[in-house]
Amino acid sequence: MAGFVLSGAMGALAYFYPVLTAAATQTGQKPDPLIVSSSTPAPIIASSTAPFTVLLLGSDDDQKCSSCAPLTQSMILVRVDPAAHAVTMLSVPRDLWVPLSTGGYGKMDWAYSRGGASAAIATVERNFHVHVDDYIWVGLLGLIRMIDAAGGVDLVTTRPVLDDYYPNDIFSNNPFGYQRVAVMPGAQHLDGVHALQYVRSRYSDYYGDLGRSARQQQVLLALRAKARYLGPADLPVLIQTLSGEMKTSMSLERLRELLPVANSIKTENIRQIVLVSPYTYGRDIQTSAGMQSALIPNWNLILPMAHQYFP
Repeated sequence: MAGFVLSGAMGALAYFYPVLTAAATQTGQKPDPLIVSSSTPAPIIASSTAPFTVLLLGSDDDQKCSSCAPLTQSMILVRVDPAAHAVTMLSVPRDLWVPLSTGGYGKMDWAYSRGGASAAIATVERNFHVHVDDYIWVGLLGLIRMIDAAGGVDLVTTRPVLDDYYPNDIFSNNPFGYQRVAVMPGAQHLDGVHALQYVRSRYSDYYGDLGRSARQQQVLLALRAKARYLGPADLPVLIQTLSGEMKTSMSLERLRELLPVANSIKTENIRQIVLVSPYTYGRDIQTSAGMQSALIPNWNLILPMAHQYFP
């Protein structure tokens, strides 16, 4: 599976928090209309409503072999402050090279495959020095079902997706095969399958993963527009639709409580953080499994920022 920020987990939380994705501009990088960053500070509002942090996890769950375990190639920390009507998102790179809670060093996305959600949470907490209150995981089929349940999404694609190597691993007897997919530019109404293709493709974007993150943000915004009118009574149906494709530590009652919070979040109070340079830099690392391309964290910069926004 090509890791992608939306990756189901983002879609699930889009029902509860608006704009749950992270895309940022990198210093000196060519500007792009889809890659945006909000730095508007959230207003300080006195309230007894406690902020909380959720770890979003997204991966495939197709188990291509009996001994395989899915990698969470999408991980985003989300800090929600109900009193300030604000959200802060920190995208955790899947290739970040860190000490794992299960032992040894490895890429951040290995934690879930080796120890499930608890290992992923512990790895994030220990490295970023933050506390995670809850997690939500959603698989690829969950994203498809969710968008279809919403009646599809409407958006304007500013650049096409044309990918000859898109994984044909969902509705195929050959999960290792490829297919050609295309999403043309202009106004589009995308069902779940085509929306997944739009946010998952990685071989046709000039901006690579950052460009893909921008497409994912665009679909989230479109999904949010469809989901704004959901009420507590809709949650049991939604959860049934996602049966087997969503895992969370939150209770149904807790999710119901969060619906008003979602509606109160203001777009201008959404802070988006991606750990681009100088927070990280790329390096090849020799391991027992061969050479690995990884991102090396600059904790001298990351930890003060994490402490500021995830106290």
